[in-house]
Order: sequence, then C-alpha cells, then structure tokens
Amino acid sequence: MPELIFPLDSTKKFTDQAKIGHNRWHPAIPPVARVKPGDSFRVHCREWFDGAIHNDDSAEDVRDAPLMKVHALSGPFAVEGAEPGDLLVVDILDLGPIPQEDSGPLAGQGWGYTGIFPTKNGGGFLTEQFPDAYKAIWDFSGQVATSRHIPAVSFTGIAHPGLMGTAPSAALLSKWNARESALIATDPQRVPPLALSPEPREAILGGVSPSEFDRIAAEAARTAPPRENGGNQDIKNLTRGSRIFYPVYVSGANLSVGDLHFSQGDGEITFCGAIEMGGFIDLRVDVIKDGMQTYRVGENAIFMPGRTDPQYSEWLAFSGVSVTLDGEQRYLDSQLAYQRACLHAIDYLTAFGYSPEQAYLLLGAAPIEGRLSGVVDIPNSCATVYLPTAIFDFDVRPGSSGPFRVPQGTSAPHAGFD
Repeated sequence: MPELIFPLDSTKKFTDQAKIGHNRWHPAIPPVARVKPGDSFRVHCREWFDGAIHNDDSAEDVRDAPLMKVHALSGPFAVEGAEPGDLLVVDILDLGPIPQEDSGPLAGQGWGYTGIFPTKNGGGFLTEQFPDAYKAIWDFSGQVATSRHIPAVSFTGIAHPGLMGTAPSAALLSKWNARESALIATDPQRVPPLALSPEPREAILGGVSPSEFDRIAAEAARTAPPRENGGNQDIKNLTRGSRIFYPVYVSGANLSVGDLHFSQGDGEITFCGAIEMGGFIDLRVDVIKDGMQTYRVGENAIFMPGRTDPQYSEWLAFSGVSVTLDGEQRYLDSQLAYQRACLHAIDYLTAFGYSPEQAYLLLGAAPIEGRLSGVVDIPNSCATVYLPTAIFDFDVRPGSSGPFRVPQGTSAPHAGFD
C-alpha cells in the first residue's frame, strides 16, 4: 500500500484531525505534506459535507445542508520541483470507500447518498421542475450500489474524485473573484445565486496562521465550480487508471483532492447528484517542466480516462432540443437541450411506476452518458442521454406487453420549506 500522507479518523470531525485540510482556494494555504516526482501515496478523504447527511429516511438534512462548509478537501500537497508554468501529472492508482469500515454514521462506511438540492439551497440542473429537497440512500456491496429508496435498480459504480486541482496564483484568484462578482452583479437577488462570492464564514484554511486568517478567508474562492485549475469538475470517467495533467500556478503546485463519488451520471444533474462518500485515493505524481507552454495547456486540465469502466453494451437513449417547456425557441442552446433530454428520460421512467423524483435521483447517480449530438443545425441543438438498460432488474425497453411496474410503496424522502 502506498504511504498514507493524509489520514482521517472517522470518529473525529474534519477540523479536529491531526492534519487539517481546507474548503477554499487560496495560494497562501500552506501544504500539509510534501512529495517528490514519482512518489505514490494514499490520501483519506471526507465526504464533502463532513458527515452532515445521514443514513435515514428524512431529507431535512439535504434541505438544510451547510453549503458554506463545502468542500472538505484533503491537502494541499506540495510536489518537489514543480513551478509555475509546469504541468503536474497525476495518476489515479486506486480509490474506494473508507477502508475496513463497512458500517457507521459517515457516508463511505458501506453506504452513500444522492440528494436533490432545493432551489433555496443551491438548486440543481432541473431546479425549476424539482424545487424541493429529496434524498436516496445507496448501500454498497463491492462495486455494486442498490437503494431502498429506488427499487428494482442495481449498478456497478465508476468511483472517482469529484474534485481535484492545483492552487491558484494570486493573479488567477483575483481574476476568478472579479469575473464571478461581475456575473453576480447582473442579478444579485437571484435564487439560487449566479455564483458564490468569497465567504469568510465556515472557512477552513488548513495551517493558515491566525494573524492572516481573516484576510485570506475574505479573498479565498469557493470550491463549488470547476475552473482553470481543475477543481470541482465532477467527471465520472476520472477513475482508476486515469492520468490528469494540471497547470501549475504556484511553487509546489499544491494539489488538493476530495468529494469522492461511488458513482455518478454525466452532469451530476441534481447538484448532489453523485453517490457521495468518504474514502481513500491512491495517487502518483510527476512534473513536466514548462509543460503549460509546450503543450498549450494554460487554462484547463486535460486527462486520459481510466480503462476500468463498467462495460455496458445496450442503452436506451433520449434526445432533447433547444426549445423551452413553454415552446420558446432558443438558438443552439445545448444546456437547454440536455435538460430536455433528461426530462424526457424522467417522463419515460414514470411509466414504470417511479416517481419523477426517484427518476431524477437515478439519473444523477447511475452511470448514464450525456452527449452533445448536434450543435450545427440552426436553430436547434440536440443533446442525448444514454441510459444503460442493464442497471434495471426488468426490461426497461418499450414493448408490446406494456411497461413493467416497479414495487409500490417505496418513496424517496422529501423535505420542503415551511
């Protein structure tokens, strides 16, 4: 087993550990450990809410989820010799739920969860159609997930880190804050907000000194969106065997990782759409000197997908075009087209007895594939959702005998605002 350089004790909160991670991006957050090019190492990761979501039949915890606390990131880890302008090479060797802990109160101890976030607390891809909070608990058996809240479904997860990236430079951080503040200013009262500005409350900044804490907390960027440094990309195929090339903006690169997922569909459409868990990840790092200029990788991470995905061979695909539910024509709006494809898949699954919320949760958690299928034929962009048929315990395809009816009486926990 690779050397464990960031341990977590499941009996303690994230902020009470021997080594403390962070939940904001800032170049002044000091590294908690140092590694050399070629090193392999293990990192423990806490589920992104640090235990705020519970294995029960209530969705009140999802409704009231403390978004200012996320994400609970492990790191930063400095890589010897890495300097601005280099590319950091990261190989994902292995990852999974919390080792040797198959039961307990933390996600990753034999179970995980998917949540539909309410509009008033983050929302999701289809928040206009699903404004309330819902939750599904998933039980793990090896690589297979099943849920008491979504019957007649089981599938092999593609485990991956939802979030991994390098620290920004001071200049890059300033750029993020300026452009996101400008976006917020276009509609400052929007619910959910257009972006998340720096928020000192609930900031976790690792080893930052008390004298500098307030200043850094006021500048540090939230970890919710993906950015030039990688970050919260939520790419389901970033799994075992993947190799990622991250731009380096500060000395040491200062790599951080977290937000592990047991499984996820393309887009993580419910916002908390993956099967969230804590666990471990084994990494190996290397450095390509001056790689950002050499390979023209200056504003993005690139990666080679792993080869251990479940091999689904049959799919049921749903298409959508860039026309709103009210019939308004939009010009080549691929995001709208993907929303419509997802809604078509949800409508279809209700014919088998699933509630719309169960279907929505399923599309967020199962390894569906989302594709931009047409982006040139004006005015309609076409997007598609591929649903693997093998995840169902019944034949989900259309047929002359009519749709199978899933067992009734099971529902996804729901919590609305008073």
